[in-house]
Amino acid sequence: MYPPQSPPPPPPYTYVPAPMPLPRPPRRWWQHPALIITALVVLPPAGIALAWTSQWERTQKILATVLSGVWFLIPLLSDAPKETGAEGKAQPAAASAAPAPSSSPPPSPTPTPTPSAEPQMPSAVGWPYAQAEKTVEELIDGELKALSAYADVSLPADHGTWLVCFQDVTAGSRLVAQSAAPVVHLVAPGTACPATPGTDLRPKPAAPAPAPTTAAPTPAPEPDDDGTGGSGGGNVSYKNCTAVKAAGAAPIHRGDPGYGRHLDRDGDGVGCER
Repeated sequence: MYPPQSPPPPPPYTYVPAPMPLPRPPRRWWQHPALIITALVVLPPAGIALAWTSQWERTQKILATVLSGVWFLIPLLSDAPKETGAEGKAQPAAASAAPAPSSSPPPSPTPTPTPSAEPQMPSAVGWPYAQAEKTVEELIDGELKALSAYADVSLPADHGTWLVCFQDVTAGSRLVAQSAAPVVHLVAPGTACPATPGTDLRPKPAAPAPAPTTAAPTPAPEPDDDGTGGSGGGNVSYKNCTAVKAAGAAPIHRGDPGYGRHLDRDGDGVGCER
């Protein structure tokens, strides 16, 4: 007999690394969870489509589809509220209470006469005179009077192209055919309007200034008896203090009629003191 043979030794252990998981593809903007959840609530069909294109697990996709579908079908499956019996009976009662139509037609309402619009003066400033005249004639079947805006400019016979600068009837005022004709002030085309009607276009030359007059010289006072200028004024003069006292003018002061230096010995302005 052969001796028992031992089993062959096992092969040497070789380490085999586990396969690495494949990396996930990058998430797109339409795969964002917040966007998908919002679409599932607001627009369920679009939200379901976005959920199945996302990177969610299969279980999450199925759950989101079921919940969004139920949310979408609830408003469609709900019936409109039916009318109650009391409301249904109230309608026939209201119909029976309506009065029967009358055989005679109702009287037609009497038309209210509307007053005709009164003609109003337009704003003719800046218009050619021909246009303003035609407008006024159509409104009141009357005439429009024209004057020159400048006092030193005559209005020609054909002034249809002259422009209106001023009008005596305010724009919007009521026009009456029987009243006086409205007046407008015109200027030639290309001429500026004056500040007020009746102004001169060409200013008049200024008058020459009067020549200055020379004042006549004042005559010097006549000298008194002592040769000094008298300050008394007038034709009164005294020869001495005796004459002053005889006239009752003593004492005589400087500035009094007849005062003279010969009467004031001390020169204090008072003569014939004694």
